[in-house]
Amino acid sequence: MFGTKPEAQRFLDEMTTSMETGTYVDPGRSKTTVGAIAETWIETPSWAASTRSRNRSILDAHVLPRWGSTRLADVHHEDIQEWVNGLGKAGMAGGTVRKVHGVLNGVLKAAIKGKRLAVNPAAEVDLPRQDLKRRRYLSGVEVEALVHAAGDRGAILLVLTFCGLRFGELAALKVGMVDQVRRRLRIEESVTEVNGALVWSEPKDHQRRTVPWPKFLDAEISAAMEGKAPGDLLFPSPGGGALRVRNMRRDWFDAAAKEAGVQGLTPHELRHTAASLAVSAGASVLALQRMLGHDKPSTTLDVYSDLFDEDLDLVADRLAEGRSRSTAEYLRSVEEKKEGQDATLTP
Repeated sequence: MFGTKPEAQRFLDEMTTSMETGTYVDPGRSKTTVGAIAETWIETPSWAASTRSRNRSILDAHVLPRWGSTRLADVHHEDIQEWVNGLGKAGMAGGTVRKVHGVLNGVLKAAIKGKRLAVNPAAEVDLPRQDLKRRRYLSGVEVEALVHAAGDRGAILLVLTFCGLRFGELAALKVGMVDQVRRRLRIEESVTEVNGALVWSEPKDHQRRTVPWPKFLDAEISAAMEGKAPGDLLFPSPGGGALRVRNMRRDWFDAAAKEAGVQGLTPHELRHTAASLAVSAGASVLALQRMLGHDKPSTTLDVYSDLFDEDLDLVADRLAEGRSRSTAEYLRSVEEKKEGQDATLTP
């Protein structure tokens, strides 16, 4: 097996080190295929149903056809890089390539946790840039036009736009979650359509929260609650069940957006608009984080950093004002010093 005694000793030393550091992998365990690990990984219990559905789709369409039957021991960094390069050359968008690679990367991370791989060959793969689409914010006038075009469904759009809820959170609102005295909505659930079925869950990132609504929504909220029990949905679909975003867009939302001159608008962009309107009204990062249900303020800044550009302008303006004051004080001190010298020289 070894040509020389030093080679055998080197192998023994490496084995000893890997066992001591916990990185040792039994070669027999690396014979498992990527596909076998993927089927365990896809059942990660902490995922939302929508996340599992999305990852399942990527596995079946892109990862398993190339890697499913490959043994873990035969997955090499350069092969993954070649595969990623090929996805881009085939016309796949940069953001999609990153998502596809992320799924394979997740599977291989699971193999490392299971002591089937010592290192992740998908790590440090060069990925294409993701073309970021400019976020769309409606102006106040555009919001009014959209609400008018929606007719008696305008209350739904007002809540999305001025409370910043995710669509699934609005669809899951029940009458018992409304506090009319304090003007608060308790966000405790979310409902999402996954593969044709409605899946109920906690809000994203488990961020249960209370969200205020502006006074002008009092009448709309009261009308939505009228004649309903605490367990009834606040904004049900025409059939009485939970709203489904695809059905809503098909039945009236897209038509209202077109009529209002904001064709192509998505319901989620009303959440972005809520953030924009809140910042314009003077909301801090912390207040916006609590309103939107982000896990931490840094997430809010990462997502909506462009909304705080005016803060940078304000900083620059204040720096300019400060320098103006300093310059004026300096010139005044110079003048006073000169006047003092002149007085001393005067006989």
